[in-house]
Amino acid sequence: MGVILTGIIAFIVIAVTALLIISGNFEKSTYLEPWKKDYAQKFDDPRIQLTAYGLLAANGHNMQPWKIRLDKDNPMVFFLYADSERLTNEVDPFARQMMITQGAFLEYINIAGDKLGYKTDIELFPQGGYDEQKLDESMNTTPVAKITLTKATSQSAPLYAYMFLPDTNRAPYQSTKLTSEQINELENLNTDDNISIKILQDKENVDKLRSYAMKGASIEAGVNRVMKESETIFRSNEYQKNKYRYGFSIEGQGTSGIMKHIMQGLVTLFPSMNSGKAASNMFIQSTQISVDNTPAYAMIITKDNTRLSQVKSGILYSKLILAAHQQGVVMQPLSQALEEYPEMKELYRSIHQDYTPKGGTIQMLVRLGKPTKEVPQSMRRDVIDLIVKE
Repeated sequence: MGVILTGIIAFIVIAVTALLIISGNFEKSTYLEPWKKDYAQKFDDPRIQLTAYGLLAANGHNMQPWKIRLDKDNPMVFFLYADSERLTNEVDPFARQMMITQGAFLEYINIAGDKLGYKTDIELFPQGGYDEQKLDESMNTTPVAKITLTKATSQSAPLYAYMFLPDTNRAPYQSTKLTSEQINELENLNTDDNISIKILQDKENVDKLRSYAMKGASIEAGVNRVMKESETIFRSNEYQKNKYRYGFSIEGQGTSGIMKHIMQGLVTLFPSMNSGKAASNMFIQSTQISVDNTPAYAMIITKDNTRLSQVKSGILYSKLILAAHQQGVVMQPLSQALEEYPEMKELYRSIHQDYTPKGGTIQMLVRLGKPTKEVPQSMRRDVIDLIVKE
């Protein structure tokens, strides 16, 4: 009996060790280096330093779709472009989420500028808007923003420290509701008459938005081409994460420690665990757990749906994330019901009818609350990879 038990224990140890090796447990996680607080200081050019901070911003599908062109003639000027090679056309066919992502990046640059002692003058679409009929090509030639730096006195930048926290927490939240003071502070972050933040935590709206989130997840889980798009950018182990440094991974669901590596090893050995019906079921189940443990929701709503409004929504979204972190509150986007591919059309129409009856566009829908646990940071690219080589 003792020999059998010893054999079983030895097998388990060997199996776990093998999974850890397959997972890349002994690899250095270079994809996390941009999260280090001294990472930006490796670069002498202040434009690259600020880009390194912008790289930490929230972004759709963790595609990090930013390109930076440094002005050749003025060392204090640089331009932000949307990276058309990082579009997620199935889930975001009109590139609305892509443009929100651009705004999220700009606000992180703005906050980091205050901390580093630079005034950032951000001019949106300095060369005019996109040619929507040739969107991919237009993104490559038309900047989203021109950023001009002026040396200034370093400011306290109270939200700076919160830039180094993960922008998304998919874990269950505590049942504690936000206080009226917290709600007022978050809703008053906006100063643009064209945009509003709406926070909802009464039972009727929480139940209604939970239903919208689940319907959206169910629809998306049933659209093969959309799920396949996400599957294509899933990085199953440390080797892939170090190679690509963008997309989805196991820890995105909040799994960490040795369990992360065991799961990574299993998914690497058996890719079907994260594809097809298995992936769809996992997505629906994780959404259900999340929304069943959500005390409040927030929306960012614009009166129109122009590219300018989309970018400004992203700027506001970064402010919302960081101010919420300051309050000890975390959030997670629930974007499915706002997506614009054909299968989601009816749900998109319905949620807008309920929450923007006089017109307007819901740019962001997020769940928010106090966290039950911390979650790991996600992959980030090397900042130099964002710089356009002239």
